[in-house]
Amino acid sequence: MLIISSGCSLTRKLKDDQALVRKITIKGIDDDYKDLALNYVDKEQQPNNWLNLQFYYLFSKNGKKNIGEPPAILDSSLVEYSRLQMEKFLQNKGYLKAKVSDSIHIKKKKAELIFTAEQGPMFHVRNYKDSIGDARVRSLYDGYKGKAHVKQGSRFDRDSLAYDRDELYTVMKRNGYYDFYRQYISYDYDSTYNNSVVDVKIIIDNPPGKKEHPIYKINNTLITIARSTGRATGQADTLQVDTQFRFVDYSGRFKPRTVTDYVFQKKGELYDIDRQQLTTARLSELNVFRNVPNPTYTKLADSSNRLDTRIDIIPLKRMNDRIEGEFLFSSGRYGYNIGNTFTNRNMFKQAAILQLKINWSVLFDNGSNSASRGSIENQDFKVGLSLSYPRLILPFTAPILGKYGVPHTTFASNYQLFYQKGLVKRQSFVNSITYDFFETPDKRHTVTPLFIEFSRGTIDPTAYRLLLSQNRFSYIYLIGRTILTSGSQYTYQLNANKLNWLTDFLYFRGSLDVGGNAFSLLSHVFNTKPDSTGRRTLFGYNYAQYAKTEIDLRLYRTFSHERQFIFRINPGVGIPYGNSDELIFEKNFYAGGANDIRAWLPRTLGPGQFNRASYGSNAIADTLRSQLRYIDQVGEVKIVGNAEYRYLLANNFFGSKLKGAFFMDFGNVWRLKKQEESPNGEFRLGNLWNSTAIGIGTGLRFDLQFFVFRFDIGLKFKDPQFSGSDQWVLIKHGDELFRTGDFKRAYKEANKTGVDKDGNILGDGYSFMQLNFGVGLPF
Repeated sequence: MLIISSGCSLTRKLKDDQALVRKITIKGIDDDYKDLALNYVDKEQQPNNWLNLQFYYLFSKNGKKNIGEPPAILDSSLVEYSRLQMEKFLQNKGYLKAKVSDSIHIKKKKAELIFTAEQGPMFHVRNYKDSIGDARVRSLYDGYKGKAHVKQGSRFDRDSLAYDRDELYTVMKRNGYYDFYRQYISYDYDSTYNNSVVDVKIIIDNPPGKKEHPIYKINNTLITIARSTGRATGQADTLQVDTQFRFVDYSGRFKPRTVTDYVFQKKGELYDIDRQQLTTARLSELNVFRNVPNPTYTKLADSSNRLDTRIDIIPLKRMNDRIEGEFLFSSGRYGYNIGNTFTNRNMFKQAAILQLKINWSVLFDNGSNSASRGSIENQDFKVGLSLSYPRLILPFTAPILGKYGVPHTTFASNYQLFYQKGLVKRQSFVNSITYDFFETPDKRHTVTPLFIEFSRGTIDPTAYRLLLSQNRFSYIYLIGRTILTSGSQYTYQLNANKLNWLTDFLYFRGSLDVGGNAFSLLSHVFNTKPDSTGRRTLFGYNYAQYAKTEIDLRLYRTFSHERQFIFRINPGVGIPYGNSDELIFEKNFYAGGANDIRAWLPRTLGPGQFNRASYGSNAIADTLRSQLRYIDQVGEVKIVGNAEYRYLLANNFFGSKLKGAFFMDFGNVWRLKKQEESPNGEFRLGNLWNSTAIGIGTGLRFDLQFFVFRFDIGLKFKDPQFSGSDQWVLIKHGDELFRTGDFKRAYKEANKTGVDKDGNILGDGYSFMQLNFGVGLPF
């Protein structure tokens, strides 16, 4: 509306003698190279994105502010430069006789640039020879030439020759040739124009005055850690670690092993540029150093061809505290979520990171669901303490495993208090030890060999009596029992490192969570007595047995101009067994939320075709419906899918990239077995379609490079709590999207939780639309 009100003409601010480049046409170039050729048109002559240009006109104040992009005003000198660059590009690609001409068409201050190419024949390599004086270099070259892009019979391509030269340079640098430069590699080529062939010779020269290139080995290594201010002065902790490492720490905060474990160039080994870069990468990943430049090398003065290494590091500040908060508003309810994270980056001088996280979420009642306006409807309080070491701490000697990423050992303790007004207070306490390491850059393993969880629920006495009188034993058992369990978890991730890449790839995350088997074995060994329900106990507490698995599979497809399509399928199942016939409350699946099915709030969808109106319409049913909100819509089976198309709207919107998205979410949660409390909530293949929810929507992403702000609007399209054609709520009742009619009134009556003192119905109204604010992409 802002753009429309200001006038949408793209040429409205141009002078009389100016024209705006709006179209580029390329003729005569093969489709394989047409898109690449477009990149050789000067950036200032590339047509503007319509929205980028409007933002510039509206907000930039004639370039005083960096918003949007300035108009691409026609410049004949830049057009000529673009023509020459395109012609050179074609010649580099093997069309040595290529010629490009240009023309300009202007209409109503809008210019079209037309580039017409006469490619001529493609030249191929007839003979490929070499001239290499150093026998050891020739041996390395012979090992590489089978991988070369340019060879006998291939297309003659100068860009590929440059690529081959860079690859050969890297091969040399991996094999001890510290003093080797790209300039030692050159090409001679002689073209026969009549036959469209080229003879190529690669030349690798020796250093001036020498018969061969010297090969260098690593000698001693000096590690210097400055203060966090960057100064390396004053008193320092100095230690000769071994025959290779000398450690000088001006900060006094680190033990030598913190750094030496991740220095991959060892004394006596050949110099290797890959190991040099690997050292820099891993030291940076420790997340305790502010500046880790590449190691530097000094040649020894003798003739031994040895290199002394120096690594100069500046640490981050040791402690950090971050406060986060957000305001929640949904369907008339309001609340807040505040969190604080305290970080100590270097415990015990070993780069071990200690984190204390506190989070408190509160949702207030606005009076539409009960008569007590402004009281707390529910709250969730979490405290977590973790200590993460940058190595695997095991009872036996293990390799560093740092080639593809820094491994970690994490000790964690977490406490959670969940309170829902008039129903329950649940507390849980979890202790765990977790190892994560990389098999390759793309494959990550996370193993929790042991976790111990204790949880306890305290049901409000009035709610307990009501649930008991209505035979709601499963809810009493679900939220009120005290449970102790232990178990193990394993997660495998593929291509998690590519999630921010604009490329084609497949992402996979699979997890397995198994609990209670060790306690079951102990209870049988010591023949512990069962409780009043017949379930075995340990240390006086009932223990849970279960197996739970979940998969997250995504297909990413990327197109030009930062467009991307993602399809995701996220199934899961949890199975209680042995000493349990129901999952622990915290282990159940739920649907809805900003990263799930976005048209529904969390815990407000399913299970299956369960409709909360099935409680009935008397006073007791109304009370149950109010008390069990967010509790009764969980399940042991989950299938969620998402399809999302992302596209670039503007390159520069107040310092961020503005991107848009269209999406469709589908799925639900189900109960494993038929439950009287959740009619039509069980999983049945024959009823899968009828019990599947569908939401559609659109959103904006504000990409600030370091993080992304996200705003999504989700619309309920197919709601499984209804039957037949009534499920297609947006089609059948979409006229009530922004107003209240018969459908919304009937829904609130069927889902009422009581009446206020004035006789007005209290309860859940039907909301077609859900707004989601978040940080980061949904998946």
